[in-house]
Amino acid sequence: MAFLPPVLYAIWIRNTEKYNREKWKPIIFCFIWGATIAIVASIILEVVLGSIVVSVNSSIYLIISAVLIAPFAEEFTKPLILGFKTVKKELDELEDGLIYGAVAGLGFSATENLFYGYNAFISEGLLFFFVLVSIRSFTGCLLHASATAWTGYGYGKKIMKHTPIGSVIPYFLLAFLVHAFYNFIPIYGFITGFSIAVFVALMFVALTIYVVRNKIRKLDKLSEENVL
Repeated sequence: MAFLPPVLYAIWIRNTEKYNREKWKPIIFCFIWGATIAIVASIILEVVLGSIVVSVNSSIYLIISAVLIAPFAEEFTKPLILGFKTVKKELDELEDGLIYGAVAGLGFSATENLFYGYNAFISEGLLFFFVLVSIRSFTGCLLHASATAWTGYGYGKKIMKHTPIGSVIPYFLLAFLVHAFYNFIPIYGFITGFSIAVFVALMFVALTIYVVRNKIRKLDKLSEENVL
């Protein structure tokens, strides 16, 4: 339940391209990176950043951790895989960065779903486990995919256009803001109620993944037209 939805989404994202689809090897490489090294690296980075603000009130610390530290750490570590040769050499179309970034995000969400699901099963039981994993299989997965896709897009543009690394920063900030807003929704839910928060989360991730896939399709079509 934790890994199957992200794997299916990764295939879905990869197949959004109609022309010159990405090879499976770098796709798998990105997914594994997100599911393993990016998870570990983001935890370490979150601990380091969290130690800076640990002295604040516990409630404020939880908000800062959820809305600022976690999105920053996760959106920084997930797309680093695009700098590895196996993936970097495949960045020959503008839409490629979107795809590889999204797949790395999906790998991350798979392991995250595993952690959350296991804890839910141990602490709350089977019913809560099914509810949580079912919701996260849509919201969490597509959030990680759509957020990290933007940093991937920025990095892909840098590689293709030979621009400075600083040109990626606006796209990283976009990924960070998308992730931060999603993480704010449960806080908003304490005021409005659980069902409204879930609805907002569902609508938000549906919109963000639609924008990403629409961007992939447009760039894919443009690339093919330029070739012809």
